[in-house]
Amino acid sequence: MRTPDDGLRRTTLDAEQAGLCGMSIAVTAREHPERLAIASRHGDRSYDFLNRRVNALVRALRARGVGTGDGVALLCGNRAEFAVAAFAALRAGWRLTPIHTELRSAELRYIIDDCEAQALIADGRFAEAAAEAVRCVPRASIRLGVGDPIHGFEPWDDVLAAEREDDIDDPVLGSQMPYTSGTTGQPKGVHRAPEAAIHQPGLVEFIRSLEHRPGVDLHLCTGPLYHTAPFVFSLSMPLNLGCSIVLMDQWDAARALTLIDAYRITHTHMVPVMFRRLLELPEDERAGRRVSSLRVVLHGSTPCPVDVKQRMIDWFGPVLYEYYAATEGWGCGIDSASWLEHPGSVGHPEAGHVEIRDFEGKVLPAGREGVIYLRTPPGADFRYFRDDAKTRATHSGGFFTLGDIGYLDADGWLHVRDRSADVINAGGVNVYPAEVDAVLVAHEAVADAATVGVHDDETGEAVVAVVELAEGWLESARLESDLVGFCRRQLATYKCPRSVVFAQGLPRMQNGKIYRRLVRDLYR
Repeated sequence: MRTPDDGLRRTTLDAEQAGLCGMSIAVTAREHPERLAIASRHGDRSYDFLNRRVNALVRALRARGVGTGDGVALLCGNRAEFAVAAFAALRAGWRLTPIHTELRSAELRYIIDDCEAQALIADGRFAEAAAEAVRCVPRASIRLGVGDPIHGFEPWDDVLAAEREDDIDDPVLGSQMPYTSGTTGQPKGVHRAPEAAIHQPGLVEFIRSLEHRPGVDLHLCTGPLYHTAPFVFSLSMPLNLGCSIVLMDQWDAARALTLIDAYRITHTHMVPVMFRRLLELPEDERAGRRVSSLRVVLHGSTPCPVDVKQRMIDWFGPVLYEYYAATEGWGCGIDSASWLEHPGSVGHPEAGHVEIRDFEGKVLPAGREGVIYLRTPPGADFRYFRDDAKTRATHSGGFFTLGDIGYLDADGWLHVRDRSADVINAGGVNVYPAEVDAVLVAHEAVADAATVGVHDDETGEAVVAVVELAEGWLESARLESDLVGFCRRQLATYKCPRSVVFAQGLPRMQNGKIYRRLVRDLYR
Protein backbone atom coordinates (compact mmCIF):
# COMPACT_ATOMS: atom_id res chain seq x y z
CA MET A 1 0.00 0.00 0.00
CA ARG A 2 2.09 2.89 -1.31
CA THR A 3 1.57 6.12 0.59
CA PRO A 4 1.29 9.32 -1.51
CA ASP A 5 4.47 11.39 -1.44
CA ASP A 6 2.83 14.39 0.20
CA GLY A 7 1.56 12.21 3.04
CA LEU A 8 4.66 10.08 3.55
CA ARG A 9 6.04 10.43 7.06
CA ARG A 10 9.83 10.47 6.94
CA THR A 11 12.31 10.14 9.76
CA THR A 12 13.43 13.34 11.46
CA LEU A 13 16.54 11.75 12.94
CA ASP A 14 19.95 13.20 12.12
CA ALA A 15 22.67 10.96 10.66
CA GLU A 16 24.28 10.11 14.00
CA GLN A 17 20.99 9.24 15.70
CA ALA A 18 19.88 7.24 12.67
CA GLY A 19 23.04 5.15 12.70
CA LEU A 20 22.33 4.02 16.26
CA CYS A 21 18.92 2.60 15.42
CA GLY A 22 19.31 1.24 11.89
CA MET A 23 17.78 4.23 10.08
CA SER A 24 20.78 5.56 8.12
CA ILE A 25 19.30 4.86 4.70
CA ALA A 26 16.10 6.61 5.81
CA VAL A 27 18.09 9.84 6.23
CA THR A 28 19.48 9.55 2.70
CA ALA A 29 16.00 8.72 1.39
CA ARG A 30 14.66 11.85 3.08
CA GLU A 31 17.38 14.15 1.76
CA HIS A 32 18.06 12.51 -1.64
CA PRO A 33 15.07 10.31 -2.47
CA GLU A 34 15.96 9.69 -6.14
CA ARG A 35 19.64 8.89 -5.52
CA LEU A 36 20.61 5.47 -6.87
CA ALA A 37 20.93 2.92 -4.10
CA ILE A 38 21.29 -0.34 -6.04
CA ALA A 39 21.88 -1.22 -9.68
CA SER A 40 21.55 -4.87 -10.68
CA ARG A 41 20.28 -7.11 -13.46
CA HIS A 42 16.89 -6.99 -11.72
CA GLY A 43 16.68 -3.21 -12.17
CA ASP A 44 17.78 0.01 -10.51
CA ARG A 45 16.43 0.99 -7.09
CA SER A 46 16.51 4.44 -5.51
CA TYR A 47 17.07 5.17 -1.83
CA ASP A 48 13.41 6.17 -1.57
CA PHE A 49 12.25 2.85 -3.03
CA LEU A 50 14.63 0.86 -0.84
CA ASN A 51 13.59 2.69 2.33
CA ARG A 52 9.88 2.27 1.59
CA ARG A 53 10.28 -1.47 1.09
CA VAL A 54 12.26 -1.80 4.31
CA ASN A 55 9.45 -0.14 6.27
CA ALA A 56 6.86 -2.39 4.63
CA LEU A 57 8.82 -5.54 5.45
CA VAL A 58 9.27 -4.50 9.08
CA ARG A 59 5.52 -4.05 9.43
CA ALA A 60 4.73 -7.29 7.59
CA LEU A 61 6.95 -9.49 9.74
CA ARG A 62 5.96 -7.74 12.95
CA ALA A 63 2.32 -8.37 12.09
CA ARG A 64 3.16 -12.05 11.69
CA GLY A 65 4.80 -12.22 15.10
CA VAL A 66 8.50 -11.52 14.56
CA GLY A 67 9.65 -9.47 17.55
CA THR A 68 12.78 -7.68 18.76
CA GLY A 69 15.65 -10.14 19.21
CA ASP A 70 14.06 -12.85 17.05
CA GLY A 71 15.97 -14.64 14.33
CA VAL A 72 15.34 -14.17 10.60
CA ALA A 73 17.07 -16.41 8.05
CA LEU A 74 17.79 -15.14 4.53
CA LEU A 75 18.51 -17.36 1.52
CA CYS A 76 18.89 -14.93 -1.36
CA GLY A 77 21.05 -14.04 -4.33
CA ASN A 78 22.53 -10.63 -5.05
CA ARG A 79 19.42 -8.55 -5.61
CA ALA A 80 17.72 -5.57 -4.00
CA GLU A 81 15.48 -7.80 -1.86
CA PHE A 82 18.58 -8.99 0.00
CA ALA A 83 19.29 -5.39 0.99
CA VAL A 84 15.66 -4.81 1.98
CA ALA A 85 15.75 -7.82 4.32
CA ALA A 86 19.12 -6.82 5.75
CA PHE A 87 18.11 -3.24 6.52
CA ALA A 88 14.73 -4.31 7.87
CA ALA A 89 16.50 -6.55 10.37
CA LEU A 90 18.85 -3.71 11.25
CA ARG A 91 15.87 -1.39 11.84
CA ALA A 92 13.55 -3.81 13.66
CA GLY A 93 15.98 -5.33 16.16
CA TRP A 94 16.07 -8.75 14.51
CA ARG A 95 19.00 -11.15 14.36
CA LEU A 96 19.67 -11.78 10.66
CA THR A 97 21.39 -14.95 9.44
CA PRO A 98 22.33 -14.86 5.72
CA ILE A 99 22.74 -18.41 4.37
CA HIS A 100 25.10 -19.72 1.71
CA THR A 101 22.99 -20.31 -1.38
CA GLU A 102 24.91 -23.42 -2.47
CA LEU A 103 24.05 -25.44 0.63
CA ARG A 104 21.99 -28.61 0.31
CA SER A 105 18.62 -28.95 2.05
CA ALA A 106 20.02 -30.82 5.08
CA GLU A 107 22.68 -28.12 5.57
CA LEU A 108 20.05 -25.39 5.21
CA ARG A 109 17.76 -27.16 7.65
CA TYR A 110 20.48 -27.31 10.29
CA ILE A 111 21.26 -23.57 10.10
CA ILE A 112 17.61 -22.46 9.96
CA ASP A 113 16.89 -24.54 13.04
CA ASP A 114 20.09 -23.72 14.94
CA CYS A 115 19.77 -19.94 14.49
CA GLU A 116 16.23 -20.17 15.91
CA ALA A 117 14.76 -18.36 12.93
CA GLN A 118 11.13 -17.35 13.30
CA ALA A 119 11.03 -16.38 9.62
CA LEU A 120 12.72 -17.50 6.43
CA ILE A 121 13.00 -15.26 3.37
CA ALA A 122 14.04 -17.26 0.32
CA ASP A 123 14.85 -16.47 -3.30
CA GLY A 124 12.78 -18.41 -5.83
CA ARG A 125 16.00 -19.46 -7.54
CA PHE A 126 16.50 -21.83 -4.60
CA ALA A 127 12.87 -22.88 -4.29
CA GLU A 128 13.40 -26.64 -4.12
CA ALA A 129 16.11 -26.51 -1.45
CA ALA A 130 14.20 -23.93 0.61
CA ALA A 131 10.89 -25.83 0.53
CA GLU A 132 12.62 -29.09 1.44
CA ALA A 133 14.66 -27.49 4.23
CA VAL A 134 11.72 -26.03 6.17
CA ARG A 135 9.61 -29.19 6.18
CA CYS A 136 11.23 -30.28 9.43
CA VAL A 137 11.72 -26.82 10.98
CA PRO A 138 8.32 -25.86 12.41
CA ARG A 139 9.74 -22.84 14.26
CA ALA A 140 10.37 -21.00 10.97
CA SER A 141 6.65 -20.79 10.24
CA ILE A 142 6.79 -17.34 8.60
CA ARG A 143 7.99 -17.82 5.03
CA LEU A 144 8.30 -15.25 2.26
CA GLY A 145 9.31 -16.12 -1.31
CA VAL A 146 11.16 -13.60 -3.48
CA GLY A 147 10.71 -13.75 -7.24
CA ASP A 148 9.63 -17.15 -8.56
CA PRO A 149 6.98 -18.94 -6.45
CA ILE A 150 8.01 -21.31 -3.65
CA HIS A 151 5.56 -23.92 -2.37
CA GLY A 152 4.37 -22.98 1.11
CA PHE A 153 5.82 -19.45 0.99
CA GLU A 154 3.85 -16.19 0.81
CA PRO A 155 4.77 -14.04 -2.24
CA TRP A 156 7.09 -11.21 -1.22
CA ASP A 157 5.49 -8.59 -3.46
CA ASP A 158 1.95 -9.35 -2.27
CA VAL A 159 2.96 -9.25 1.38
CA LEU A 160 4.79 -5.93 1.13
CA ALA A 161 2.11 -4.32 -1.07
CA ALA A 162 -0.38 -4.69 1.79
CA GLU A 163 1.72 -2.60 4.23
CA ARG A 164 2.33 1.11 4.80
CA GLU A 165 5.70 2.37 3.58
CA ASP A 166 6.28 5.46 5.72
CA ASP A 167 9.10 5.38 8.27
CA ILE A 168 8.41 3.34 11.39
CA ASP A 169 8.45 5.37 14.59
CA ASP A 170 10.03 2.78 16.92
CA PRO A 171 13.28 1.56 15.33
CA VAL A 172 15.51 -0.81 17.32
CA LEU A 173 19.05 -1.62 16.22
CA GLY A 174 19.37 -5.20 15.01
CA SER A 175 22.33 -7.43 14.27
CA GLN A 176 23.78 -9.91 11.82
CA MET A 177 24.60 -13.48 12.93
CA PRO A 178 26.46 -15.21 10.09
CA TYR A 179 27.45 -18.84 10.40
CA THR A 180 31.03 -19.96 10.49
CA SER A 181 32.65 -22.97 12.06
CA GLY A 182 35.54 -24.12 14.12
CA THR A 183 37.58 -27.21 13.49
CA THR A 184 35.06 -29.67 14.88
CA GLY A 185 31.33 -30.14 14.72
CA GLN A 186 28.65 -28.25 12.83
CA PRO A 187 28.84 -24.57 11.81
CA LYS A 188 27.96 -22.05 14.52
CA GLY A 189 26.48 -18.58 14.50
CA VAL A 190 28.78 -15.74 15.51
CA HIS A 191 26.65 -13.60 17.79
CA ARG A 192 27.49 -10.19 19.24
CA ALA A 193 25.63 -7.14 20.50
CA PRO A 194 24.09 -4.95 17.76
CA GLU A 195 26.29 -1.99 18.67
CA ALA A 196 29.53 -4.04 18.67
CA ALA A 197 30.93 -2.40 15.52
CA ILE A 198 31.26 1.02 17.15
CA HIS A 199 33.39 -0.57 19.89
CA GLN A 200 36.05 -1.69 17.39
CA PRO A 201 38.12 1.49 16.90
CA GLY A 202 40.57 -0.13 14.47
CA LEU A 203 37.71 -1.09 12.15
CA VAL A 204 36.10 2.35 12.44
CA GLU A 205 39.38 4.09 11.56
CA PHE A 206 39.94 1.72 8.63
CA ILE A 207 36.50 2.52 7.21
CA ARG A 208 37.18 6.23 7.55
CA SER A 209 40.42 5.83 5.61
CA LEU A 210 38.40 4.59 2.62
CA GLU A 211 36.93 8.10 2.20
CA HIS A 212 33.45 7.44 0.88
CA ARG A 213 31.79 10.44 -0.80
CA PRO A 214 27.97 10.26 -0.56
CA GLY A 215 26.24 10.82 -3.87
CA VAL A 216 29.52 10.54 -5.79
CA ASP A 217 31.08 7.14 -5.13
CA LEU A 218 29.89 3.82 -6.54
CA HIS A 219 30.83 0.45 -5.08
CA LEU A 220 30.98 -2.69 -7.24
CA CYS A 221 29.89 -5.77 -5.29
CA THR A 222 31.77 -8.72 -6.81
CA GLY A 223 31.02 -11.45 -4.26
CA PRO A 224 27.90 -13.12 -2.84
CA LEU A 225 26.25 -11.04 -0.14
CA TYR A 226 25.78 -14.02 2.18
CA HIS A 227 29.52 -13.85 2.87
CA THR A 228 30.44 -11.52 5.72
CA ALA A 229 32.98 -9.38 3.83
CA PRO A 230 30.72 -8.48 0.86
CA PHE A 231 27.81 -8.00 3.28
CA VAL A 232 29.81 -5.52 5.37
CA PHE A 233 32.07 -3.82 2.82
CA SER A 234 29.91 -4.00 -0.32
CA LEU A 235 26.39 -3.54 1.08
CA SER A 236 26.07 -2.20 4.61
CA MET A 237 28.97 0.22 4.56
CA PRO A 238 28.36 2.06 1.25
CA LEU A 239 24.57 2.25 1.65
CA ASN A 240 24.77 3.44 5.26
CA LEU A 241 27.18 6.13 4.07
CA GLY A 242 24.86 7.31 1.28
CA CYS A 243 26.79 5.81 -1.66
CA SER A 244 25.50 3.67 -4.54
CA ILE A 245 26.26 0.02 -5.23
CA VAL A 246 26.33 -2.08 -8.39
CA LEU A 247 25.58 -5.76 -7.76
CA MET A 248 27.19 -8.55 -9.74
CA ASP A 249 25.09 -11.70 -9.57
CA GLN A 250 28.15 -13.89 -10.02
CA TRP A 251 31.85 -13.26 -10.57
CA ASP A 252 33.20 -12.86 -14.07
CA ALA A 253 36.50 -11.06 -14.60
CA ALA A 254 35.66 -9.53 -17.97
CA ARG A 255 32.24 -8.43 -16.76
CA ALA A 256 33.80 -6.82 -13.67
CA LEU A 257 36.13 -4.75 -15.85
CA THR A 258 33.22 -3.72 -18.06
CA LEU A 259 31.21 -2.54 -15.05
CA ILE A 260 34.17 -0.66 -13.56
CA ASP A 261 34.54 1.17 -16.87
CA ALA A 262 30.84 1.77 -17.55
CA TYR A 263 29.88 2.99 -14.07
CA ARG A 264 33.23 4.64 -13.26
CA ILE A 265 33.40 2.52 -10.13
CA THR A 266 35.36 4.06 -7.24
CA HIS A 267 35.28 1.25 -4.64
CA THR A 268 35.11 -2.53 -4.76
CA HIS A 269 35.96 -5.64 -2.76
CA MET A 270 37.70 -8.71 -4.13
CA VAL A 271 39.58 -11.83 -3.02
CA PRO A 272 42.97 -12.90 -4.40
CA VAL A 273 41.53 -15.51 -6.77
CA MET A 274 39.65 -12.66 -8.48
CA PHE A 275 42.93 -10.81 -8.93
CA ARG A 276 44.33 -13.87 -10.67
CA ARG A 277 41.35 -14.07 -13.02
CA LEU A 278 41.72 -10.39 -13.90
CA LEU A 279 45.44 -10.79 -14.58
CA GLU A 280 44.73 -13.79 -16.84
CA LEU A 281 42.58 -11.71 -19.20
CA PRO A 282 44.11 -10.95 -22.62
CA GLU A 283 46.25 -7.84 -22.62
CA ASP A 284 44.08 -6.06 -25.20
CA GLU A 285 40.96 -6.71 -23.13
CA ARG A 286 42.62 -5.30 -20.03
CA ALA A 287 43.97 -2.29 -21.89
CA GLY A 288 40.56 -1.56 -23.42
CA ARG A 289 38.85 -0.93 -20.08
CA ARG A 290 39.34 2.16 -17.94
CA VAL A 291 40.17 1.54 -14.28
CA SER A 292 41.39 5.03 -13.42
CA SER A 293 38.19 5.79 -11.47
CA LEU A 294 39.12 3.24 -8.80
CA ARG A 295 40.21 4.74 -5.49
CA VAL A 296 39.77 1.73 -3.20
CA VAL A 297 40.07 -1.99 -3.94
CA LEU A 298 39.56 -3.89 -0.70
CA HIS A 299 40.79 -7.42 -0.29
CA GLY A 300 41.08 -10.00 2.46
CA SER A 301 39.72 -13.47 3.31
CA THR A 302 42.96 -15.25 2.40
CA PRO A 303 46.62 -14.17 2.10
CA CYS A 304 47.46 -12.69 -1.28
CA PRO A 305 50.72 -13.80 -2.96
CA VAL A 306 53.19 -10.93 -3.08
CA ASP A 307 53.71 -11.14 -6.84
CA VAL A 308 49.97 -11.12 -7.55
CA LYS A 309 49.40 -8.07 -5.37
CA GLN A 310 52.39 -6.26 -6.88
CA ARG A 311 51.02 -6.84 -10.40
CA MET A 312 47.59 -5.54 -9.36
CA ILE A 313 49.13 -2.37 -7.91
CA ASP A 314 51.17 -1.92 -11.10
CA TRP A 315 47.91 -2.11 -13.08
CA PHE A 316 45.29 -0.43 -10.87
CA GLY A 317 47.64 1.90 -9.05
CA PRO A 318 48.24 2.16 -5.27
CA VAL A 319 44.55 1.70 -4.48
CA LEU A 320 44.61 -1.74 -2.83
CA TYR A 321 43.61 -1.88 0.84
CA GLU A 322 44.11 -5.20 2.59
CA TYR A 323 42.59 -6.23 5.90
CA TYR A 324 43.10 -9.09 8.32
CA ALA A 325 39.82 -9.91 10.03
CA ALA A 326 37.10 -12.52 10.33
CA THR A 327 33.45 -12.81 11.23
CA GLU A 328 34.57 -13.00 14.86
CA GLY A 329 36.39 -9.69 14.92
CA TRP A 330 38.80 -7.12 13.50
CA GLY A 331 42.56 -7.43 13.20
CA CYS A 332 44.18 -4.68 11.16
CA GLY A 333 44.49 -3.18 7.69
CA ILE A 334 47.14 -1.83 5.34
CA ASP A 335 47.14 0.53 2.36
CA SER A 336 49.24 0.12 -0.78
CA ALA A 337 51.91 2.63 0.21
CA SER A 338 52.59 0.85 3.49
CA TRP A 339 52.46 -2.57 1.83
CA LEU A 340 55.05 -1.55 -0.76
CA GLU A 341 57.37 -0.70 2.14
CA HIS A 342 56.46 -3.93 4.00
CA PRO A 343 55.60 -6.53 1.32
CA GLY A 344 53.56 -9.44 2.65
CA SER A 345 52.34 -7.61 5.75
CA VAL A 346 48.63 -7.31 6.51
CA GLY A 347 48.98 -4.20 8.64
CA HIS A 348 50.32 -2.54 11.75
CA PRO A 349 47.83 -3.34 14.54
CA GLU A 350 47.34 -0.97 17.42
CA ALA A 351 49.66 -1.58 20.35
CA GLY A 352 48.43 -4.49 22.45
CA HIS A 353 45.78 -5.57 19.94
CA VAL A 354 47.69 -8.60 18.65
CA GLU A 355 49.69 -11.23 20.53
CA ILE A 356 51.66 -14.13 19.06
CA ARG A 357 51.59 -17.16 21.34
CA ASP A 358 53.04 -20.65 21.27
CA PHE A 359 50.79 -23.69 21.48
CA GLU A 360 50.97 -23.61 25.28
CA GLY A 361 49.72 -20.02 25.37
CA LYS A 362 53.02 -18.25 26.12
CA VAL A 363 53.46 -14.86 24.42
CA LEU A 364 56.33 -14.93 21.91
CA PRO A 365 58.74 -12.10 21.10
CA ALA A 366 58.95 -10.21 17.79
CA GLY A 367 60.03 -12.32 14.84
CA ARG A 368 58.85 -15.62 16.32
CA GLU A 369 56.04 -17.45 14.53
CA GLY A 370 53.08 -18.67 16.54
CA VAL A 371 49.31 -18.57 16.87
CA ILE A 372 47.78 -15.13 16.24
CA TYR A 373 45.53 -13.82 19.04
CA LEU A 374 43.39 -10.69 18.66
CA ARG A 375 42.21 -8.56 21.55
CA THR A 376 38.45 -8.16 21.95
CA PRO A 377 37.63 -4.54 22.85
CA PRO A 378 35.02 -4.08 25.61
CA GLY A 379 31.54 -4.18 24.10
CA ALA A 380 32.67 -5.94 20.93
CA ASP A 381 33.00 -9.51 22.20
CA PHE A 382 31.27 -12.39 20.46
CA ARG A 383 29.99 -15.80 21.35
CA TYR A 384 29.18 -18.85 19.31
CA PHE A 385 25.41 -19.16 19.41
CA ARG A 386 24.28 -22.05 21.60
CA ASP A 387 27.85 -23.28 22.11
CA ASP A 388 29.48 -22.01 25.30
CA ALA A 389 32.23 -24.64 25.16
CA LYS A 390 33.36 -23.51 21.72
CA THR A 391 33.22 -19.88 22.86
CA ARG A 392 35.44 -20.61 25.87
CA ALA A 393 37.91 -22.61 23.77
CA THR A 394 38.43 -19.66 21.41
CA HIS A 395 38.96 -17.03 24.12
CA SER A 396 41.93 -16.52 26.41
CA GLY A 397 42.61 -13.58 28.71
CA GLY A 398 40.69 -10.95 26.75
CA PHE A 399 41.92 -12.27 23.39
CA PHE A 400 40.54 -14.72 20.85
CA THR A 401 42.14 -16.73 18.06
CA LEU A 402 41.14 -17.98 14.63
CA GLY A 403 43.99 -20.48 14.73
CA ASP A 404 46.07 -18.64 12.12
CA ILE A 405 49.86 -18.69 12.24
CA GLY A 406 52.02 -15.58 11.89
CA TYR A 407 54.45 -13.18 13.52
CA LEU A 408 54.97 -9.54 14.41
CA ASP A 409 58.22 -8.10 13.09
CA ALA A 410 60.47 -5.81 15.12
CA ASP A 411 58.51 -2.75 13.99
CA GLY A 412 55.11 -4.22 14.84
CA TRP A 413 53.93 -5.21 11.35
CA LEU A 414 51.83 -8.36 11.27
CA HIS A 415 52.63 -11.14 8.79
CA VAL A 416 50.22 -14.07 8.36
CA ARG A 417 52.13 -17.21 7.43
CA ASP A 418 49.42 -19.84 7.37
CA ARG A 419 45.79 -20.50 7.98
CA SER A 420 44.69 -22.75 10.82
CA ALA A 421 45.84 -26.33 10.29
CA ASP A 422 42.20 -27.37 10.07
CA VAL A 423 40.26 -24.66 8.28
CA ILE A 424 40.65 -24.78 4.48
CA ASN A 425 40.42 -21.52 2.57
CA ALA A 426 39.31 -22.34 -0.96
CA GLY A 427 39.08 -19.19 -3.05
CA GLY A 428 38.20 -17.02 -0.06
CA VAL A 429 35.55 -19.43 1.27
CA ASN A 430 36.12 -21.40 4.47
CA VAL A 431 35.70 -25.17 4.32
CA TYR A 432 35.63 -27.04 7.62
CA PRO A 433 37.17 -30.51 7.38
CA ALA A 434 35.14 -32.05 10.19
CA GLU A 435 31.95 -31.46 8.21
CA VAL A 436 33.39 -33.24 5.15
CA ASP A 437 34.83 -36.04 7.27
CA ALA A 438 31.43 -36.66 8.85
CA VAL A 439 29.95 -37.33 5.41
CA LEU A 440 32.83 -39.52 4.23
CA VAL A 441 32.82 -41.85 7.25
CA ALA A 442 29.14 -42.57 6.59
CA HIS A 443 30.20 -44.38 3.40
CA GLU A 444 30.58 -48.12 3.89
CA ALA A 445 34.03 -48.14 2.30
CA VAL A 446 35.52 -45.58 4.70
CA ALA A 447 36.97 -46.50 8.09
CA ASP A 448 38.16 -42.95 8.80
CA ALA A 449 38.95 -39.73 6.96
CA ALA A 450 40.98 -36.54 7.33
CA THR A 451 40.12 -33.76 4.89
CA VAL A 452 42.89 -31.21 4.38
CA GLY A 453 43.77 -28.27 2.20
CA VAL A 454 46.67 -28.45 -0.24
CA HIS A 455 48.24 -25.58 -2.11
CA ASP A 456 46.51 -24.55 -5.32
CA ASP A 457 47.74 -21.74 -7.58
CA GLU A 458 44.21 -20.63 -8.49
CA THR A 459 42.17 -20.90 -5.29
CA GLY A 460 44.85 -20.76 -2.61
CA GLU A 461 43.91 -24.18 -1.27
CA ALA A 462 42.14 -27.20 -2.75
CA VAL A 463 40.07 -29.66 -0.72
CA VAL A 464 41.60 -33.15 -0.59
CA ALA A 465 40.26 -36.09 1.40
CA VAL A 466 42.76 -38.56 2.86
CA VAL A 467 40.84 -41.78 3.47
CA GLU A 468 41.57 -44.93 5.45
CA LEU A 469 39.54 -47.75 3.88
CA ALA A 470 37.40 -50.21 5.77
CA GLU A 471 38.43 -53.85 5.82
CA GLY A 472 37.79 -55.61 2.54
CA TRP A 473 37.86 -52.51 0.33
CA LEU A 474 40.56 -51.75 -2.22
CA GLU A 475 41.52 -48.36 -3.59
CA SER A 476 40.55 -47.59 -7.17
CA ALA A 477 39.73 -44.69 -9.46
CA ARG A 478 36.11 -45.79 -9.46
CA LEU A 479 35.93 -45.72 -5.65
CA GLU A 480 37.51 -42.26 -5.62
CA SER A 481 34.83 -41.06 -8.02
CA ASP A 482 32.11 -42.70 -5.91
CA LEU A 483 33.34 -40.97 -2.74
CA VAL A 484 33.44 -37.56 -4.41
CA GLY A 485 29.92 -38.12 -5.76
CA PHE A 486 28.77 -39.28 -2.32
CA CYS A 487 29.92 -35.94 -0.88
CA ARG A 488 28.33 -33.91 -3.67
CA ARG A 489 24.92 -35.40 -2.93
CA GLN A 490 25.08 -34.12 0.65
CA LEU A 491 27.33 -31.07 0.67
CA ALA A 492 27.66 -27.83 -1.24
CA THR A 493 30.01 -28.28 -4.18
CA TYR A 494 32.68 -25.95 -2.81
CA LYS A 495 33.05 -28.17 0.27
CA CYS A 496 33.54 -31.41 -1.65
CA PRO A 497 36.97 -33.00 -2.16
CA ARG A 498 38.58 -32.29 -5.47
CA SER A 499 40.42 -35.58 -5.08
CA VAL A 500 40.74 -38.52 -2.70
CA VAL A 501 44.00 -40.00 -1.42
CA PHE A 502 43.92 -43.52 0.02
CA ALA A 503 46.14 -44.15 3.06
CA GLN A 504 47.04 -47.35 4.88
CA GLY A 505 46.52 -45.56 8.17
CA LEU A 506 46.09 -42.04 9.52
CA PRO A 507 48.53 -40.54 12.06
CA ARG A 508 46.98 -40.10 15.48
CA MET A 509 47.74 -38.35 18.74
CA GLN A 510 47.97 -40.23 22.03
CA ASN A 511 44.31 -39.50 22.74
CA GLY A 512 43.33 -41.18 19.47
CA LYS A 513 42.46 -38.02 17.55
CA ILE A 514 43.76 -37.71 14.01
CA TYR A 515 46.86 -35.54 13.82
CA ARG A 516 45.45 -33.40 11.03
CA ARG A 517 48.39 -31.02 10.83
CA LEU A 518 50.69 -33.97 10.14
CA VAL A 519 48.26 -35.32 7.53
CA ARG A 520 48.28 -31.96 5.81
CA ASP A 521 52.08 -31.74 5.88
CA LEU A 522 52.41 -35.28 4.49
CA TYR A 523 50.06 -34.75 1.56
CA ARG A 524 50.53 -31.07 0.84
